[in-house]
Amino acid sequence: MMDRRQFAQGTISAALAGCTAAEPPFPGSLGGASSQRGHLLRQAMAPGRPDDVISTDIAIVGAGIAGLSAGWALANAGQRNFRLLELEDSAGGNARSGRTPVSAHPLGAHYLPVPNPESRGVIRLLEQMRLITGWQRGKPLIDDYAIVADPDQRLLFRGRWQEGLLPSLGLNARDAREFAAFFAAMDRWRQHHGSDGRPAFAIPIELASRDPAILALDQMRFVDWVAAQGWSSPVLRAHLRYATRDEYGCEPAEVSAWAGIHYFAGRRGAAANCDGHAVLTWPAGNGHLANRMAQRLRHHLMPGMVVGSVDRAGDRVVITAIDAQRQRRVEVRAQKAIIAAPRFVATRIVPAWQGGDAGFSYAPWVVANVSVSRLPAGPGAALAWDNVSATSDSLGYVVATHQVPRGLPGASVLTWYQPLSAMAPADARALLLRRSLAEWQAMVRDDLLAMNPDLEGAITRIDVWRWGHAMARPTPGFIWGPQRQAAARLDGPILGANSDLSGIPVFEEAHDRGTAAALAALGRDPEEARA
Repeated sequence: MMDRRQFAQGTISAALAGCTAAEPPFPGSLGGASSQRGHLLRQAMAPGRPDDVISTDIAIVGAGIAGLSAGWALANAGQRNFRLLELEDSAGGNARSGRTPVSAHPLGAHYLPVPNPESRGVIRLLEQMRLITGWQRGKPLIDDYAIVADPDQRLLFRGRWQEGLLPSLGLNARDAREFAAFFAAMDRWRQHHGSDGRPAFAIPIELASRDPAILALDQMRFVDWVAAQGWSSPVLRAHLRYATRDEYGCEPAEVSAWAGIHYFAGRRGAAANCDGHAVLTWPAGNGHLANRMAQRLRHHLMPGMVVGSVDRAGDRVVITAIDAQRQRRVEVRAQKAIIAAPRFVATRIVPAWQGGDAGFSYAPWVVANVSVSRLPAGPGAALAWDNVSATSDSLGYVVATHQVPRGLPGASVLTWYQPLSAMAPADARALLLRRSLAEWQAMVRDDLLAMNPDLEGAITRIDVWRWGHAMARPTPGFIWGPQRQAAARLDGPILGANSDLSGIPVFEEAHDRGTAAALAALGRDPEEARA
C-alpha cells in the first residue's frame, strides 16, 4: 500500500507531466480569481481623469470576510457613509460559494468551529445573525441547524472507513503510545498560560501570551519540535501532515512549531448544546456567513471595482479604480481607507506600503465541486460530512448536502480539497495556470474513485476552482516576527485588515482584523474588537 508521501510524489509527477485527455471527461468549469479583472489593474494604475468621483467617509478595499467584518462593525456603530469596493462580482473572498442545480457548495472555507470564549467579536456576530439563540449556564446555545450533523468525520484507513479522523484500527503499541502522548501534550498547551497570565494560544492571536519561552516556538519548524519530543510514528506523522495541510496548506516542515501546536491547542470552543469541538457548517460552507453579511451591506457594496492605487492627498485618501462592469474610471475620495485585501495585493496598490510584504508567502489550492447522482458509501463507517483517505494526497471531500434533511440517498455535491503543498508555491501557481480543465477533472475523478469505487458511473459534473494565493503560510519566524507585526499596526489614514496580518488563516482572525480596523477608522480603540 502506498503511503501519503509516495502518493504525493506520484501526484506531483503526474501533474508536471500533464494529462493526455483532449476533452474534459465531464461537464464543468475552470474558475478562480478573475484574470481579466487583473489585467485591468494596469489600466487602473495609469494616470487619467476620472469619469466618476465618489466621496465617502470610509472606503474599504476588499469584500472578503475581513472587509465584510469592517463594514459590519461600521454599520453597528451607526456609520452610514462608507463604501466597500470588491474586485469580483460577489463578496466573500476565500469564503465564496457556488451553486449547482442540486445544491449550494463552498469554493473555499467550509466551516466555522464553535468559538472560544475569548472570541467575543465572532460571538457577537453570531448573536446578531441569530446563530447563537441564547445562553445557558454561561455558554451559548447554537442554532441546531448550523451544528454539523452526525456522523461528522470518517477516515479511510487500511481499507476500511472508520469514525473520526484519528486512526484507531490496527495501530501498533508505539503508534498508540505516541498518539496518546501527543494529545496529552496538546491538552497541557491548551490549558497553559504564559508568565504574563495570558493563554499560550488564543483566538484571535492578539490575545495570546507574549511569554518569550512560548514565542520561541515560532522560530523552529513544527517537524523539528515533534522530533525533539521523540515522536516518530509514521501514522502520527501522517496525521500531523494532514493537520498542517488542512489549516495552512503547508507541509509540517514549512510551518513553525507555534503554528503547528496552535492548530491543536488554540481552540477551546464552548457551547451549551453541543460539544466544544463541533463545527458550524452549511451547504454553502462559510459562503453562508459571507452572503448574509453582504446582504446587510448591499447598499454600500461596489462590486467589479479594480483598484489601482490608494494614496494620501493632504488630509484625504484618494482611491483610483476601474469599474469593470461599466468600463469607467472611478475616483473615490475618503477620510480613511481600510485595505482588506491580502498583503501581497495591498503593497502593490498602496505606494506607501511598497515592499511591506517581505516575509509573506501564500499557499496555492485547488477545490473541486463534484456533482454525483448518488451518495458514496464504502466498507465500515457510514458516509460523514468530512471524508478523508489516509492514502490520498488530497484532503478528501465534504458532502454539501449533509446538513439538508434527506430521506432516500440521492444526488449531491462533493467538495474536494487539494493543497499543492508538495511543490514550491511559485511552481504550484504556474501549474494552476497551465493545467487544463480536462487534466484537473481526471485527477479529481481518479482520486475520488480510489476512495470510493462505488462512485463509478455516478459522477455527472466536475467544477474546478483554483486559488493561487489561498492563505498566508505561517513559516518559522513569521507569526511573531517584525514584518507581520509591523504590517498589523493600525495607524494613519490607511489601515490594513486581512487574516494574513495574523498569519492564521481562519474566519475569526479575518473578523478580528476587519473589526479592529473599522474601530480605528472611527477614532476608537481597536482593542474594543476583543473586549
